[in-house]
Amino acid sequence: MSQEICVLDVVALTEDISDRGLLRGQVGTVVELLGPGVCEVEFVDNDGRTYAMLALKASQLLVLHYQPA
Repeated sequence: MSQEICVLDVVALTEDISDRGLLRGQVGTVVELLGPGVCEVEFVDNDGRTYAMLALKASQLLVLHYQPA
């Protein structure tokens, strides 16, 4: 993926992470950059409770945009 991912970017999974119960398309927020191409992503429910937080490769993520480029 050519776009650089930044802290607080809203992202979606591009693949299932079955061992964590996460499905492709689930949305999370980047909370930390761990190294080149690796991000800590937090997934929360509708009540704001974290249900997963894990390190993911940039290739596993799609940055979501809410405004026109």
